[in-house]
Amino acid sequence: MHRLILLLALFGYLPAFTQYKPLDASTINRIKEGVAEAARTTNTISSDFTQEKEMTILKDRILTSGKFFFKKEQQLRWEYTHPFSYTIVIRDDEITIRDEGEVRSFNTQANRVFAEVNRIIIGSVRGTLLDDTGFKASYTQSNGNYIVRLTPLLVTLQESLQEIVIYFSKADFTVDKLELFEPAGDFTRITFSTKKLNQPLSNEIFSLY
Repeated sequence: MHRLILLLALFGYLPAFTQYKPLDASTINRIKEGVAEAARTTNTISSDFTQEKEMTILKDRILTSGKFFFKKEQQLRWEYTHPFSYTIVIRDDEITIRDEGEVRSFNTQANRVFAEVNRIIIGSVRGTLLDDTGFKASYTQSNGNYIVRLTPLLVTLQESLQEIVIYFSKADFTVDKLELFEPAGDFTRITFSTKKLNQPLSNEIFSLY
């Protein structure tokens, strides 16, 4: 459970003093249209990722890396390969975890926490969180990315989640980086690299049994 909640922190940290100019309505509409089109036309994603986790109780950041796979409609695989082996597969409403050879499964609909984890992770990758009424969105940009900050409006989410930040590539509107701020000050950053789109992925990738 603890590591699964850490998975929800698939995101990172942007220093508060960094400022970006807010975008006008026409640009925001263009971002939404681009993200929607990317979600419609992207059937699979495979990518390397690096993750940085910073916790207030620890002096040093936790650095991990691995492989990420996505396949429509709701199939995700996060495979941590360094410095430990740990895999999480999300397929429809089921989350399966392999940790040190032990495999466990959870139905997200039977547990509200897992349901929220599933919705946020899938929504971040597919871009559907931009239209989620449970969040307030603000839009800025950097040289290479459109940046969307999502603040939860539901009190139940605010207890564990302060803000999600999604970095969309200006080139193809896919996600380059995800960030999450936690109320206690912890945060995680995950950055995607060597992304490959619409290449065949076997369904076996999304099964740990």
